[in-house]
Amino acid sequence: MAEDAPPVSLADVEAARERIADVVHRTPLDRSRTFADLSGAASVGLKLETFQRTGSFKIRGAYNCMAQLSPAERARGVVAASAGNHAQGVALAGRLLDVPTTIVVPRITPAAKIAATRGYGAEVVVEGDIYERSYEHALELADRDGLEFVHPFDDERIVAGQGTIGLELREQYPEIETVLVPIGGGGLISGVATALDEEVRVVGVQPTGAAHAARSLEKGEIHELADVDTVADGIADTRLLETTFAVMRERVDGVVSVTDEQIAAAMALLAERENVVVEAAGAAGLAALLSGALDCEDEHVGVILSGGNADLTDHADLVRTGLMELGRYASVRLAVDDLAAPLGAIADRLADHGADLDDVQRGRRAGGDRPNRRSLELGLEGSGPDHLRGVIDALDELDGVTVVAHDLRTDDPFGRRERT
Repeated sequence: MAEDAPPVSLADVEAARERIADVVHRTPLDRSRTFADLSGAASVGLKLETFQRTGSFKIRGAYNCMAQLSPAERARGVVAASAGNHAQGVALAGRLLDVPTTIVVPRITPAAKIAATRGYGAEVVVEGDIYERSYEHALELADRDGLEFVHPFDDERIVAGQGTIGLELREQYPEIETVLVPIGGGGLISGVATALDEEVRVVGVQPTGAAHAARSLEKGEIHELADVDTVADGIADTRLLETTFAVMRERVDGVVSVTDEQIAAAMALLAERENVVVEAAGAAGLAALLSGALDCEDEHVGVILSGGNADLTDHADLVRTGLMELGRYASVRLAVDDLAAPLGAIADRLADHGADLDDVQRGRRAGGDRPNRRSLELGLEGSGPDHLRGVIDALDELDGVTVVAHDLRTDDPFGRRERT
């Protein structure tokens, strides 16, 4: 390998595939006519890493890394820091390889994720209020106890393992011209870019609240953010590191960013049209495709849905947010003569107009409310902003009912499609 060549080669990725072949799933590629029509692409192939073992792509790199440890390193064990997918990938790899595994997580980690990690046989240590403190503590344990530290992305073995997704894409989607890949620390996109032919355009996607990679590639040096602010916690890293930066600057064709609102809308569309639960980080690629952040007109586009390990309550909240952004959901505040009498008429009016009543609550009085009226708050779901606008107008026409306020969105979060 030339001195200035990237630290991971196609041969490394191919060797990783042989190493992990009996462990990981060859995840499906789903062709979506719906998303091709919405984006103007010739075709769209969704790479469903949501169906991978542990619910994300992370087992690929973790197993490839840990399978190459020496007998002595395996006997001593490994340590990693993670609040999510990497933790479960390392824990499962440890169980399969009979390697003692310690995972350090911050206190904010949901109990369900801790339970899942322990379920794979790992020892979980809760340390620190934020991930950075957990990361530091994991390094301290590695030094103190002689453990091998398994980095989530800054390791050639990790990158090669993640790159096996690219090999599968080549076989499942031979006409692919562009692939969209979520970026956190860059391990996934570095591996995929290494595995794919140079003719395939590889584009990374980051949330606007954690968009460091584009600036790094533009400046030719690693750019670190002071902090991050995004719902996509799986890709909420502050920077690339040396391994991933070296690969990306040679092999990645560009990086675009999307808003959290666009991510939420993509999550809602994936739940509705594909019947898949995708975590916020995993939906970033589709958000970029639908937003027109890059021109994919008449191209064959692959989108990696990198994981589906979403807390169901959080997922439901984000899907509802996504529906609001799409103009498919609105909260409406009514003033009514009394609480009981209008409910039947409201239900009938919604049924007549084909709208669904998702939620109904008694509202608290607000400034300007008439003392002899009651407040009622409704959550309404419809087919689009024009439909819901008509429903709200129809409610306002009912006797004893006045629409005081609503939050119906009329601007398309993707800015490309006509609102209906």
